[in-house]
Amino acid sequence: MGAIKSAMKNTLRRLAVRLYARRVEGRLDTERGPKHIGVILDGNRRWAKAAGSTTRQGHEAGAAKIRELLGWCEETDVEVVTLWLLSTDNLNRAPEELTPLLSIVEGAVRDLAEDGRWRVNHVGALDVLPERTRRVLAEAEELAGNREGILVNVAVGYGGRQEITDAVRSLLAKRAADGQTLQEVADSLGVEDISEHLYTRGQPDPDLVIRTSGEQRLSGFMLWQSAHSEYYFCEAYWPAFRKVDFLRALRDYAARHRRYGI
Repeated sequence: MGAIKSAMKNTLRRLAVRLYARRVEGRLDTERGPKHIGVILDGNRRWAKAAGSTTRQGHEAGAAKIRELLGWCEETDVEVVTLWLLSTDNLNRAPEELTPLLSIVEGAVRDLAEDGRWRVNHVGALDVLPERTRRVLAEAEELAGNREGILVNVAVGYGGRQEITDAVRSLLAKRAADGQTLQEVADSLGVEDISEHLYTRGQPDPDLVIRTSGEQRLSGFMLWQSAHSEYYFCEAYWPAFRKVDFLRALRDYAARHRRYGI
């Protein structure tokens, strides 16, 4: 009897959550919603530990959640999604965790490219990644780089400080090739000059950045681009992130008045 009661409670809870999600969604004004969302997919390992699963199973569950998120984004007219799948710091993990993690990330990127609904664009430092990972990213961009639909930036081997460093290095190299001296570069340098050399050049900055797992920090995610972004920190671990959590983030965003320093 105890098992039956527990199952009934879980069923009722899921039904209540779905009904609540429909209510929130029905009140959303997609015209005021974010067009570019950045997501820090955090909490895979802690979710696995709480569920009595392995770390690998946690990362696999996190990868499986990505399709759901992009489906919700399609429903709410989001145009660009940046997913932080692997940071430069993650590359320092022990080989017994890093090797399967890289394999899972590669599989997730392949799935996105083969799905047929979305464009795929890599953002990150290629030179810090293994050759196999670089090849997967290149193949995904070639296959799904010119489609219609949501532009999905896969941040793999990504670090915010590294991005800014790479942008400055790229800018200086270009100006030197154009014959400018260092002093001439310094005298003419502006904010947009840096922006033109970021991994996301040509894209709008994120309107909303979501981080799961209860952590309230950016950890270096899109440091330059998120200067005017709104942030939403969610307690749910990434594999447990639900549509209702996503809709709450959008509702919270729509209720804010973006001042841009004014």
